[in-house]
Amino acid sequence: MNLNISPSQLDLLRKRSDQHKFDHGAALVLTGPAYSTGAARLTAMAALRVGAGVVTVGAPQDALPECAIHLTGIMLREVSEALDLSLILAEDARINAICIGPAFGLEREQALILRAALATKRAMVLDADALTLMAQDRELFTQLHENCVLTPHAGEFRRLFPGLGEDETPFTLDEKKDATQRAADLSGAVVLYKGAQTTIATPECPTVAVVDTVSEPNAAYLATAGAGDVLAGLITGLLAKGARPDFATEVGALLHAKAAAMLGPGLIAEDLPKQIPSVFRELGV
Repeated sequence: MNLNISPSQLDLLRKRSDQHKFDHGAALVLTGPAYSTGAARLTAMAALRVGAGVVTVGAPQDALPECAIHLTGIMLREVSEALDLSLILAEDARINAICIGPAFGLEREQALILRAALATKRAMVLDADALTLMAQDRELFTQLHENCVLTPHAGEFRRLFPGLGEDETPFTLDEKKDATQRAADLSGAVVLYKGAQTTIATPECPTVAVVDTVSEPNAAYLATAGAGDVLAGLITGLLAKGARPDFATEVGALLHAKAAAMLGPGLIAEDLPKQIPSVFRELGV
């Protein structure tokens, strides 16, 4: 698979010997309650593997022990309510990328946490439950900004952008590109519309990027639980490293697809972050 990553893009993936970990940013991944933290843990590990200097999982109090058992190189903070998040972000300006959504939950407190995060205007990836919360509460949707990346699959896209998504008849690629661009313009955020032909659009930008894995048979094995959580983490890690939202989204999707192409049959989501070093070596990072 041809990744088409430019030399300048490869430079962002590299680390130099004269740099400190915080030169590569700090990412915060929020999770839901106990017994549903696996998705966010996958996201956090992907963010760390792709190069974020520091990654923290913010978890409700009842989920902290579960996260601590499974995570080693990733820090933990309690985020049980919106005030917890606001205090963390106020005391640590180094946190420059946030991911909200994977198994996050749909309760009222989760909506308040999402609102508090959006108010900071920091770079963030919004996936899964965060997209559902915005579909349910259009006021949340109005808080989106240019530093946000939305990563919906087809069902989430339909709910979040009524009238723009596919119905019984699948989109052609041109139709999907058009719908993605309209969604980006409507939301004011970068939109990644998942699928075998993933489309990525930036507000008011005439070019829609396409990550096309139709001709790569091993990419079919991305159809497994948790693969999308890893993609969200790759994008979050690149945002933490200072990438623009459009760049982070496109390169994250390409790395995700390349890892799948290298792994092939038997792939599970836990394999994808572990494959990133091999992808980097192949790219000459």
